[in-house]
Amino acid sequence: MLSIPLGPVALPLAPVLLGAAALLAAWLAGRSAGPVLRGAARDAVIAATLAGLAGARIAHVALNFEPYLASPWDAIDVRDGGWNLLAGACAGAAWLAWRGLRAAPMRRALALGAVVGVLAWLGARALLAPGAAQALPALEVTDLDSGAARELARVAAGRPAVVNLWASWCGPCRAEMPVLAAAQAREPSIAFLFVDQGEAAPAVRAWLAARGLVLDNVLLDPGARVGAALGASGLPTTLFYDAAGRRVDAHFGTLNAAALEVRLRVLRGAPRP
Repeated sequence: MLSIPLGPVALPLAPVLLGAAALLAAWLAGRSAGPVLRGAARDAVIAATLAGLAGARIAHVALNFEPYLASPWDAIDVRDGGWNLLAGACAGAAWLAWRGLRAAPMRRALALGAVVGVLAWLGARALLAPGAAQALPALEVTDLDSGAARELARVAAGRPAVVNLWASWCGPCRAEMPVLAAAQAREPSIAFLFVDQGEAAPAVRAWLAARGLVLDNVLLDPGARVGAALGASGLPTTLFYDAAGRRVDAHFGTLNAAALEVRLRVLRGAPRP
């Protein structure tokens, strides 16, 4: 599960879980600190969360310097999901340690809130992990060009794969499509599968022609069965698979050029920083 549907829109699940865990940690720290230090303890946990997010983003950009150097504005586009969890955890812990050193009566409350918050966040992530949906499902989709039925799991033909779930009415899908199209043109060793969710062939053809986009492997999924099978309740959702068909990453929302390049490096076999 990557997103939470709210009527016609969806929220990315990861920040919702993090926010809920941070609020739980702040509340518990405040309750444990007593009435005099309650507000200070809550503020310290919230500040630690923000420090952790800043550290996680800065470390991610620094470790992936070249892609972000080519697209400098992407460094501040936090929608791309680029975070270094270890650096973020260290930054948040350092902030709490500094606050604890300055206010000894809060130390126990801050430690308790931090531990419970981290455990709540990790537990929620584990419960909502994709599990069996990690592999591409053996579902039939329709090739836009030929009209033939194709089994999704076989389209990649043993190559690493990028599976983009999209629709022409989806604004973020339209925004990221040129980035994905350019990547498909320069990455013949990686299969890009553009799985349209719920639209008829004429609408898809008209939208692609109007924007001058020439794509391979545009696949129609009129019943949006692929999205349901992969736990994707919002668009755009992009999933990344290695050559063995194992899911190695996923992202809900718009992908910028730098974020896509970081993930493609993993598919090419480069170690993740």
